[in-house]
Amino acid sequence: MSTYHLPYAKTQIEFAIPDSFQVQVLKPAPIPPASDPTRAVNDALDNVLGNVRLSDYKNATSVAIAINDKTRPVPLKMLLPPLLQYLTKIGIADYAITLIVAVGTHAPMAKKEFADLLPAEILARYHVITHDCDDRANLVHLGETSRGTPVWCNRLFARADLRISIGNLEPHQFMGFSGGVKTAAVGLGGRETVTRNHSMMLDPHANIARYDDNPARQDVEEIGKMIGVHFALNSIINENKQIVAVLAGDPREVMKRGIPMVLDLYEAKVEEPFDLVITSPGGHPKDINLYQAQKALAHATFVTKENGTVILCAACPEGTGSSDFEKWMADKTSHAQVIETFKREGYHIGAHKAFQISRDAIHERVLFVTEMETDFVSKLLLTRRNTIDDALSIALRDLPLKARIGILPYANATIPVLVRK
Repeated sequence: MSTYHLPYAKTQIEFAIPDSFQVQVLKPAPIPPASDPTRAVNDALDNVLGNVRLSDYKNATSVAIAINDKTRPVPLKMLLPPLLQYLTKIGIADYAITLIVAVGTHAPMAKKEFADLLPAEILARYHVITHDCDDRANLVHLGETSRGTPVWCNRLFARADLRISIGNLEPHQFMGFSGGVKTAAVGLGGRETVTRNHSMMLDPHANIARYDDNPARQDVEEIGKMIGVHFALNSIINENKQIVAVLAGDPREVMKRGIPMVLDLYEAKVEEPFDLVITSPGGHPKDINLYQAQKALAHATFVTKENGTVILCAACPEGTGSSDFEKWMADKTSHAQVIETFKREGYHIGAHKAFQISRDAIHERVLFVTEMETDFVSKLLLTRRNTIDDALSIALRDLPLKARIGILPYANATIPVLVRK
């Protein structure tokens, strides 16, 4: 027997697999973190990419900075202090700067939760607000993209003299990659904007690690251009959520330079699909709710045999993370019904998450290890198991002696690529 570990919530779970099985662990490359993360941020700010300089905005009377919410492990406590110090150095007053939590269509964050994101000294010194995609009074309409997306943006951000987007540059299941303008373009968008853009997930080119011809991602680039995002500050992190590299400057140039680095770090090659895949989103905050954890299921199915088994381990202490998802699922009794109804009704937030789960679960047996209640999980058309050992006892007994088993401990940040010999 060999022992393995998976991140789960803020801890790890341990399990054993008989050595008679062929086991492959798929995870990001073991790249060490930057020895001095603060210096890495400062170096990026001193050596910006593209034809943009923060010093060109030294006379700005308003600066808006889009930051991610609690569901994404962006190292804001490392990225923000050097950036804010740089803005101070070029003469921008503290009162001119507003940090906007870019929640997208998630519920606005409560002020008491800001301390989970930001150091106390930043909260004391700068104005911090949360976005609300449904607050039309605080949105501004900027027109439509060439793909027909109505561009509604947070008014304060869109009207600022200097507009900065902060986030991680990493794989995204249908956007191809996060990073660049995405925190602002999606995270500070109106509900109509996000809904229309995300409806492009059904396009066959809207896939993980696809950028140039990905309609969803290129639509985001156009939204960012219409908003006028001046500057992006992006980190690339390893499996332990440590900074590996930092890029800053023109958002397009950040993407151009960062994508090859992301592929080197996150791609994992597989020669044959697996009979069983055991997957985790990567622990907290990636498994804070099913809305986020679903990505681990999607990535696992890239390399799972048809009618194989996926064991999804995600604590989900905040449940699904979407009341819209739960309401839409209330009368659904099968994955086939979910898929058929979604295609008939068309895309809308919440229903898309149900579709993504059913799209994969209809082809695989999914055993879900989670803190959510069994009856509630059943209503989501998933099968809950109490422990990973419980799930393994079911999965292993049905496998041939030398079956192939894949383990994805950081699935949300892993790009499994099937490369047959």
